[in-house]
Amino acid sequence: MKVFITGGTGNIGQCVAIAAAKRGHEVSVLSRTPEKYGGLSKINTGGKPIAVKQGFLRDYDKIGEYIKGCDAVIHVALGWGNEPITMCTEDTLPTVTLLEMSERAGIKKFIYTSSTAAMGHNRRDMDETALLMPLNLYGSTKAACESYVLGFTEYCAEAGTTGEHVDMKRNIIRPGYTFSNPAYEGGSSQLDRRFRDITDAIVKSYPIQLIKNDGTQFISATQIAEVYMAILESDYNEEVFLALSGEFTSWEKIARIALEEYPESKSTIELYDKNYDPNPMLYSVNKIKEKFGLAFFGDEELRKHIKWNVEQSLARKGK
Repeated sequence: MKVFITGGTGNIGQCVAIAAAKRGHEVSVLSRTPEKYGGLSKINTGGKPIAVKQGFLRDYDKIGEYIKGCDAVIHVALGWGNEPITMCTEDTLPTVTLLEMSERAGIKKFIYTSSTAAMGHNRRDMDETALLMPLNLYGSTKAACESYVLGFTEYCAEAGTTGEHVDMKRNIIRPGYTFSNPAYEGGSSQLDRRFRDITDAIVKSYPIQLIKNDGTQFISATQIAEVYMAILESDYNEEVFLALSGEFTSWEKIARIALEEYPESKSTIELYDKNYDPNPMLYSVNKIKEKFGLAFFGDEELRKHIKWNVEQSLARKGK
């Protein structure tokens, strides 16, 4: 398939692009600054090089040209706004525009990247059927975009009447906390500074201050790329898939792994009790296991990321 990916140079998108290319798909990605990510196009994936195209999410004319002849669009990019209107104009509107442009261009498959933030407060055993109750504008725009993706089953004719049916298959993936090492020289990592703050403290032998029982179901970008590929190569339509690890990992455990990776440290871990439940409420990941046979457990990928952060912290300390 010819696959176009927005956000294809970011934390998740870089791994999705590489995974798709390695599976024989012809991949192009949208980037605001392709000159920064030339390394992506140089990766030997065994097939055609990944093409990095310049453009912003609101460069609709450019994107319209880029998706011509494509079979699938994977929308990973996020447009940001600090107020409801700017969040709508920078993310919701571009997503809905891309959705419609893709259908009109004859795209066969559209995958939207949402977030567990669309679901809001953790409730026990939350799965893909949980009521969406977002707590912030980020979650709100993700929930709104999900509604458009799922609701775009047909065009409207006159008020109260239905119109032309939409043939494009539309599916949604909801990642949880997704981390990554750069997938190539000059590649991206996640923007969250908590890993960096922990390893910076460790290499300087500073105390590590954390909240007791705070953590999440961490998943790596290389792991989540497997879910994207499973959806892309399936015949599913109008489905939502949660994509997280099947186990909870605390930030305290991450700090202890980091201390193992740098045993010279004299750091101590200081835990603050904010009454977080020691038996955390987990998102259900049964659907990706039942539909695709995918399940993600273990510390191997997480340990690699922690080790990389320790190395980065040591490099910064040496400057």
